[in-house]
Amino acid sequence: MDNSVFQIEPLAPLTIPADEDTELFVPKGVCAKLIRFAVEDNRLTRVSFTGGCDGNLKAISALVEGMPVKQVLKTLKGLTCGKKSTSCADQLCKGLEEYLEEE
Repeated sequence: MDNSVFQIEPLAPLTIPADEDTELFVPKGVCAKLIRFAVEDNRLTRVSFTGGCDGNLKAISALVEGMPVKQVLKTLKGLTCGKKSTSCADQLCKGLEEYLEEE
């Protein structure tokens, strides 16, 4: 048996490249680590997720692209994932709600 000692280095802090054209939201309680989106004329545009279930999140992004923000909230708010009390789609809604509060 090899008794080598491994030294674990701490991970560097996550740096998020600035993009003035999109909003950033850090979701909680889901696999996705970052949600980017833009709102133009009360419609959701340029939606992307970092982390999470790649295919499903690409599908959600494609489906909500161009949809009115209020319709996105009505459709996706409150959805859960497995035994979690939230989902990536629900977290997108939380990000949109924060955005609307700041407007």
